[in-house]
Order: sequence, then C-alpha cells, then structure tokens
Amino acid sequence: MRRTLVFSTRRYDYLRAEICQRTGFEAVAVERLTFPDGEHYQRLLAPAEGADAVVVGGTISEADTLELYDLACGLVQADIHSLTLAIPYFGYATMERVSKPGEIVTAKTRARLLSSIPVPGSGSRVLLLDLHSEGVPFYFEGSMIA
Repeated sequence: MRRTLVFSTRRYDYLRAEICQRTGFEAVAVERLTFPDGEHYQRLLAPAEGADAVVVGGTISEADTLELYDLACGLVQADIHSLTLAIPYFGYATMERVSKPGEIVTAKTRARLLSSIPVPGSGSRVLLLDLHSEGVPFYFEGSMIA
C-alpha cells in the first residue's frame, strides 16, 4: 500500500496535524528559514519518493501562494507518485471575472500559476474548500484537475 504524506505551508501546519489525526496519513514537517534578504528556504524532513503527497496551503497572500507553489514543485522534484493541493482558502475569488474594462482576473492568474506545477507520474489535482466563486475551478489548466 502506498504511503500518503501530508505537508503544509506554515499557516496551515495546524490543519495538517488535524487531517493526519483523523485519517491516519503521515504528517511530514518542512524546515523553513527566512534569510536576512527575505529569501525563503524549505527542506522536506522525510523522504517522499513514491508517496502520494497532499499539500495543505492557501493563497491568502502572495507569500503564502509562493510557499505553496515552491513546496509542491519541490515534492514533484522529490519524485512523488501523485500530488493533491488542498486549498482551504483560495484568495482573489472575488476577482474571478471582469466587471470593468482593463481589470485583471487575479483568480485566473493564480490558478494558472498553480497549474504550472510540474506533474508527477500519476497526476495532480486541486481540492478547493470554502470556495466563494463557482467559476474558479475552470481556471485550472493542463493536467491540474480541480
């Protein structure tokens, strides 16, 4: 039976622990450092090769979005079997369509960014929770299934 490992961004460490407690999945910590110049460092604290990986993280801020993106890309690089992004809060859901000329549909650009995460051998999917807009899942592209 394949292992299911659950990772999270810093803001969602508490939810990772609760998910693992309820499901029996394995929680894996991530070492994180912020350098004086503002650059971020992440390191997986357990091997992930061949496992199904779940990453719990949101797009509350630009930093949260990039932390989620970097962590997911790192897991694919670590040769995981499959990837599930569990996003409790998808920011910019109120910016999911144009209401005035020239507006940028930020929900769409964030979905496209997450869609660019490399695809592991058995695919990727995104699980959107507490979604405030029904149109956002349609913005994910390529192999990322919402």
